[in-house]
Amino acid sequence: MVQDLEFGTDTETGESPTTSRGKILIIEDNPRMQNVLRRIFTGELYAAVVAGDGETGLQLFHSERPLAVLLDLILPAISGRELCQRFKSHSSEIPIIVLSAIADVADKVLLLELGADDYVTKPFSPRELTARVQAAIRRRRKPTPPAVYRFAGCEVDFKGMTVRRNGVPIILTACEFKFLKFFIENPECVLTREALLNEVWGLNSHPSTRVVDNLILKLRHKLEQDPARPIHLLTIYGAGYKFVP
Repeated sequence: MVQDLEFGTDTETGESPTTSRGKILIIEDNPRMQNVLRRIFTGELYAAVVAGDGETGLQLFHSERPLAVLLDLILPAISGRELCQRFKSHSSEIPIIVLSAIADVADKVLLLELGADDYVTKPFSPRELTARVQAAIRRRRKPTPPAVYRFAGCEVDFKGMTVRRNGVPIILTACEFKFLKFFIENPECVLTREALLNEVWGLNSHPSTRVVDNLILKLRHKLEQDPARPIHLLTIYGAGYKFVP
């Protein structure tokens, strides 16, 4: 069963948005879950292309070239595990987010080893799911950063995981360095707390979003000339944070 739910028509309002952020391929055999996922992603201005079995999902993957794939594991015709492997062998750059009721850690590890970019367990938070999908898309799109990145007297060595400010070594924890690296790879982009947590911790082990605020404060004290008046690590009220070089 296939539903090509072209972005542009909201079935509840009848209004037609003018632009799409791209296509999300949803491979899910439960009609109710198909409708839930369609509403979530059309609400985020994506086009939703839905397949109800593995064989159709494979066909749509090749014909639609989606930005990302949401993949259930238990499917008619071709299993989600086999699809994941076949998708990645054909187009490794398209993110695959597994969406399954199976919460076993061994299954998560197996899917990640097969190439899945993330694994979200049902039931899920719509906000978390969209944050994870968008983070996976950003990771695939972002250019490879230079080996050494410089801004405002700071020098960040990605390979050596070292930071200097005005020539003086700055000690960062592993989490602080991952946060800084993610900001540098996404300059001028507003990043939600959920996206930042997903980047550092991944899977379903998110701590409180308050952890993000504390890490930002620590980075400001280490990197900003005046931490009370930051000019590089900015708060975007009601949305998240933004890095300005």
